[in-house]
Amino acid sequence: MHIEHGVVDGAKLLLSVATAVGSFGLMGKMALDTVKNDGGVSALVSRTVVSTMAVFAFFQLLPHFPVGVSEVHFILGSTLFLLFGGGAASLGLALGLLAQGVLVAPFDLPQYGMNVTTLIVPLWAVNAIARKIIAPNTAYVDLTYKQTLALSTAFQGGVVAWVTFWAVYGQGLGAENIASVASFGAAYMTIILIEPILDLAVLFAAKSMRAAQNSPLFGARLHRAA
Repeated sequence: MHIEHGVVDGAKLLLSVATAVGSFGLMGKMALDTVKNDGGVSALVSRTVVSTMAVFAFFQLLPHFPVGVSEVHFILGSTLFLLFGGGAASLGLALGLLAQGVLVAPFDLPQYGMNVTTLIVPLWAVNAIARKIIAPNTAYVDLTYKQTLALSTAFQGGVVAWVTFWAVYGQGLGAENIASVASFGAAYMTIILIEPILDLAVLFAAKSMRAAQNSPLFGARLHRAA
């Protein structure tokens, strides 16, 4: 989902600054919710550290390949959300992306505003959708395939939508650009076939780990109903 260098440049980059600020606002709201309702500052910090390391590993160790206008990555945003909650997952995405840029790919830093927006806004959508489709008396370890599919679709579909927006905003509606966007979207959406199954596997493992039920490293909703 990385927006490549040159797709958006010049004065148009100013929009990415504005969207990044908005994304940080959404991230702050989710983080504050964790502090108030799910373990406090210490829990948020510990989950953010683990989430950040996971995101960095996702970018660097899991398969990723260029397709069309961008790259296909296994970011697993809904998995992070289910394990750590929206606050820590969003901070982990933002910090993991920043660490990858600083340590491995400094040429991606000018695109950080676009890339962080592309990750955080879909995660916020996952957070909102989870509140609507998951009953308060349901722990995340008891989710169905249909529910995990909905969350994964929201995240991955949001990523594709934002990449499409940045590509069209930066390069216009030319046939070559649209074809490039379409090939990226088709490749990226195949992750939806994989992520819900992975989510269920992770949730099944979490359900069998009694020690994790009271661990501050995981969101309280993972094992307990709201």
